[in-house]
Amino acid sequence: MISYAPLWRTMKERGESTYTLINRHGISSATVSRMRNGGGISTAKIDDLCKILHCRVEDVIEYVED
Repeated sequence: MISYAPLWRTMKERGESTYTLINRHGISSATVSRMRNGGGISTAKIDDLCKILHCRVEDVIEYVED
């Protein structure tokens, strides 16, 4: 399963919040909600998050065996 735990850590390190993702960077609240609930997002959104946070994919998601 895909975990977004690295994303929350990276956001904290970069001083970003879900509020700033939505209101400053244009990430939809539906996307943020899906990530909070462990749902899937597109690779395009992962790319957007990497650009916003100036990070690598592994700073956003990780694979964790069930």
